[in-house]
Amino acid sequence: MASNDSEHAARKPVIGLTTYVEQAKFLAWDTEATLLHRVYADCVVAAGGIPVLLPPLTDAYTSLVDRVDGLVLTGGADVEPERYGAEPHPATYTRPDRDAFEFGLFEAAREARKPVLGVCRGLQVISVALGGTLTQHLPESLGDTAHQPAPATFGTSSITLVDGTRAAALLGPETKGHCYHHQAIDRLGAGLVASGHAADGTVEAAELPGDEFVLGVQWHPEQDTGDVRLFRALVEAAAQAAAEAAEERK
Repeated sequence: MASNDSEHAARKPVIGLTTYVEQAKFLAWDTEATLLHRVYADCVVAAGGIPVLLPPLTDAYTSLVDRVDGLVLTGGADVEPERYGAEPHPATYTRPDRDAFEFGLFEAAREARKPVLGVCRGLQVISVALGGTLTQHLPESLGDTAHQPAPATFGTSSITLVDGTRAAALLGPETKGHCYHHQAIDRLGAGLVASGHAADGTVEAAELPGDEFVLGVQWHPEQDTGDVRLFRALVEAAAQAAAEAAEERK
């Protein structure tokens, strides 16, 4: 048993990445597919982890979480407004099956003390799962489309990080990010602290304080594969959690 625990602690952490189910064209096929932008996996590899794709096709949340060392809740469609007690805005588009899957995974990951990184939608999933609410269409509240300039076109956000937070420790007092979102945090979920803001006040990062690694960012760090600081932090936290779990089993 001791040798198995040692091997577990030494191996590269396995990082689960949530995926889309969408109609897609590739090679000769036009079919429903489970998929994800490759850059997420590239960032996990560059950060020292092993990426595993998690399609939203099962409710075996605990079993899935048991098989990974860390979790990335990736970008995608809007969270169902009924999950935070709101009526849908005309611009809101949802994937209810994915919501059920990712809310279940997040709960299981916290129960198992596995680190979680949320990206864009992933930040919103974390906050809503903890009781938060969302602004459903930023152009109406901000008066511009800076956070989502055009279909398939990223904007650029300058983010100020809050001193003393995990996000600031990882990224410094300021950073820039690729943004593509028309929704944002309104009321933060219970326990979360805002750790980064855009110049217009939009919450760009939020986290649970303390030792538990739960961090979400509103921008898309995977779009810059030359800067994997957030992914490396997740991989390192996953390695530490795996080592601690192995030590407890001795």
